[in-house]
Amino acid sequence: MKKTILLTALVLNGLTLFAQSNDEKNIKLFYKKALTEAKCYTWLEYLSNDIGSRLSGSKGAEQAVEYTKRQLETLGLDKVYLQEVMVPHWVRGEKETAYILDGKTKIVVPICALGASVATPKGGITAEVVEVKSIDELRSLGDKVKGKIVFFNRPMNPENVGTFDSYSEAGDQRRIGAKEAGQLGAVGAIVRSLNLRLDDFPHAGNQSYGDLPKDKYVPGAAISTNGAELLSKSLKANPSLKFYFKQSCETLPDVLSHNVIGELTGTVTPENIMVVGGHLDSWDLADGSHDDGAGVVQSMEVVRILKNLNYKPKNTIRVVLFMNEENGGKGGAKYEEVAKQKNENHIFALESDSGGFTPRGFSLEADDANLKKIQGFAPLFEPYFVNTFVKGHSGSDIDHITSKTIVKAGLMPDSQRYFDYHHAANDKFDAINKRELELGAATMTSLVYLIDQTGIILPTAN
Repeated sequence: MKKTILLTALVLNGLTLFAQSNDEKNIKLFYKKALTEAKCYTWLEYLSNDIGSRLSGSKGAEQAVEYTKRQLETLGLDKVYLQEVMVPHWVRGEKETAYILDGKTKIVVPICALGASVATPKGGITAEVVEVKSIDELRSLGDKVKGKIVFFNRPMNPENVGTFDSYSEAGDQRRIGAKEAGQLGAVGAIVRSLNLRLDDFPHAGNQSYGDLPKDKYVPGAAISTNGAELLSKSLKANPSLKFYFKQSCETLPDVLSHNVIGELTGTVTPENIMVVGGHLDSWDLADGSHDDGAGVVQSMEVVRILKNLNYKPKNTIRVVLFMNEENGGKGGAKYEEVAKQKNENHIFALESDSGGFTPRGFSLEADDANLKKIQGFAPLFEPYFVNTFVKGHSGSDIDHITSKTIVKAGLMPDSQRYFDYHHAANDKFDAINKRELELGAATMTSLVYLIDQTGIILPTAN
């Protein structure tokens, strides 16, 4: 028969209340430090405005590695180092062009090539269009799409209050739309941008051809939501209209890059590792300030605050800035590969990769005992309007991390505006609110502190 015990010793009620009082005081101090002297906003300003876009394999990505490593070295951490990782190197090339051809009328619409897509022929592609709402609808058409451009036009569901639910539901058309279209003999795929509002920004993102033979690869591109509405309306009026698009993207050989890592060594159980991180890379259309510059600098801020307060962690706290989350996940995979080689024991991992908006809580990957334990922290966060502690996905980078028992968490900021900027040309520094960014860093620091102090719950046999 199995039961669960805390890693830390159980204490008398009186001592528990005393610890609770200290926790309240310390968490208040974390928020004060973040709101009055944080460096995360300044760090992000440099990442966004001085370095800019940071797609893996690019000059910007390597400048970001060098910059964040230098900044971590100024914090007085016990270790700061780089971890080598080979990453994909896809380049967009010339700006894409597209227009609707309705008789003699030519209407320009905004598009962008999707990551890992192939290019069109040099002269572009002109073909009739077949509009579908789903992968299943496409498959049902069979060879009726041969020689045509498939237009995936399923909007994100506006009824979901949780916008990431809508993103997940609509995401398959972007991820595998070109693959499915090429399988049936189409000549291209145009995908409605994953965005809840109507605007003129096409939203990038990665796609995959899977095991499709290369001779069936077709170019895939995202069209802005306004462009998608116009194309759909035009098709209803004239189903025989044609669409033209041209893109010159290509995939180059993999290149060497790095994860950036800094550590505060544990004073009681240093062999137990707690990770806090975000991903350094961003799409190439903008600065990637929300995705995921915000998560990077918030994670750096966590260790800055703890070090500044001379906090001595029980467990080793490791900030990891992952490379290549957007178009491959190689940074997270490499981190786990090295961790396994070293037989490292991770007990906790926290990722911020949902934007720099006002923090609302955490999405937790944990067994029932640890979920209940963390939900028990909720009263400590109530003064800061952080009240959501739910079971769910934590983060793509830390998804790779495995240990015998590990709890994972993802910071949950307010998500209503996130997909206005996600993977688009307007994800720039001016979209960041300094105070919201700092509140997120303080919220992350507080959870890291509480887990470090109390441990996690381990299953054990009698």
